[in-house]
Amino acid sequence: MEKMRSGYKTGLLLHFGVGLLVIILFFQIAGRYRFRLDMTEEKRFSISDPAKNLLRRMNEDVLVEVYLSGELPSNFVRFQKSIREILDEFSIYSNANFDIKFIDPAQAKSTKARNQFFQGLIDQGLQPTNLNYTQDGQSTQKMIFPGAMVSINGREIAVNLLKGNRATAPEEIINQSIENLEYEFASAIKQLINPDRKKVGLVIGHGEPDSTQLAGLTNAVLAKYDLFKINLPARTTPITGYDLLLITKPSEPFSDEEKFLLDQYVMKGGHLAFFLDVLSINIDSALSSSSIAVPVKFNLEDLLFKYGVRINQNYVADLNAGTLPVVTGNIGDQPQISLLDWPYFPVVTNYGDHPMVRNMDAVMLKMVSTIDTVKAVGINKIPLLSSSANTKVIGYPVEISLNDLRSTLTPEQFQSGPKVMGYLLEGKFTSLFKNRFAPKAFRGVDKKDDGERSRIIVISDGNMITNEFSPENGQALPLGTEPFSQTNYANEELLMNMIDYLVDEDGLIEIRSKELKIRPLDKAKIKEERTKWQLLNLVVPILVLIAFGIGKMFWRKRKNKF
Repeated sequence: MEKMRSGYKTGLLLHFGVGLLVIILFFQIAGRYRFRLDMTEEKRFSISDPAKNLLRRMNEDVLVEVYLSGELPSNFVRFQKSIREILDEFSIYSNANFDIKFIDPAQAKSTKARNQFFQGLIDQGLQPTNLNYTQDGQSTQKMIFPGAMVSINGREIAVNLLKGNRATAPEEIINQSIENLEYEFASAIKQLINPDRKKVGLVIGHGEPDSTQLAGLTNAVLAKYDLFKINLPARTTPITGYDLLLITKPSEPFSDEEKFLLDQYVMKGGHLAFFLDVLSINIDSALSSSSIAVPVKFNLEDLLFKYGVRINQNYVADLNAGTLPVVTGNIGDQPQISLLDWPYFPVVTNYGDHPMVRNMDAVMLKMVSTIDTVKAVGINKIPLLSSSANTKVIGYPVEISLNDLRSTLTPEQFQSGPKVMGYLLEGKFTSLFKNRFAPKAFRGVDKKDDGERSRIIVISDGNMITNEFSPENGQALPLGTEPFSQTNYANEELLMNMIDYLVDEDGLIEIRSKELKIRPLDKAKIKEERTKWQLLNLVVPILVLIAFGIGKMFWRKRKNKF
């Protein structure tokens, strides 16, 4: 009997040892060969391949301080949880160590210290949001900073995470922000670890806006890329060494030599972004009496036509529009300014199906025209920006009068439907100079008639990339900031998304195509079936335990009989 007991104990120990070794071996294999299974329909917990490739290249440790903590309403708790989940996924795929901290900016003891901390976050680039919500039957107001500071080896960048279309419901904005989390963090990390900055060329020499009007653009671009001015009329050699060229609201014509330089840049795989006004008008004159728009002779029509688009000589008027400051009188020597709804400043919330404009907030355009597509073999033409359904198109010659406008601001006058005002063109473009001699100055240059794959963006509004100025101190404001209404539009974000896409070699912008579905509960059904589900969740588990205990008792009695 003693030998049997000793053998039994030895067997148990052997089984335990073998089981322990199997568990250790399993964890060793799991640590070396990671395997993750995402069972959700939209793969919400999966990291995209471009983000994985970026994370695997990392060698430096990362500190992420998320300023979203403390008492929050349920939708922001879900947002906070999603931020933690995406950062945990990043840490799994990265070779570096992720130090993740969630901080409540309101935790400072004194009001003075709290305000100083708030101002410090704003100075670093984080945007605050005022929350108004009901908690325990009481109305609560709280300022939060739904963003993070990402730091790598002493370098840091602010990442604002609450981004979405303000035309949608608050719950949808949260959902859009969750969809963008992977891209926002991946883009920030790429910017911090990538020492080789892309080169962006700003074409000048054709009456473009001056440096003060382009200060917002310049500041935004220089935060991520190197920016160089290219004086095209003075150039005598082909354009090389730039990842992207920007053509910003020219008012003077391009010569054939200059168009040849742009064309051959595209033929060699270069990318272009056009921001063009085809008509020019004096708005001050329109407000006082009337004004007639005149064509802008920049002489790029044939180049754009060859690449697949035509900008029409008209203006788009939209009921979904911004405001224009108008002097309505004086008190003493002080002019009284009122904000007038101005349909020639369309506020765009109607975007195409492309990652760079997905979940975008509203963008304001000014004195913008429609764009048509024309035949261009092998070119994919993707609409990016469109007006709302309540649109009216005023064809050339365009005369604008404030008095005429006041009598026509009714929905019945705006029935033209959505009009496209921006296109992305992709493919292998055909040269404007195919079957033609190159301009005399470049006869010795090796001319390409059929291009490598390239990308071109055409926006029929040169004002989209110019900034306004503060009425208090005259300082240049960020792109999309309206000085009188104090409204911040997403012009800067749209511009940077466009540039990111045009120069992106890693495909990170494609992450923005990620989609999460909101599956709201049926509130009426919840109210109707509340008691049933409460009983099911409270009583059934207890009954199962009782049944299990009774079954086990009968099993023991029956076993002891034998």
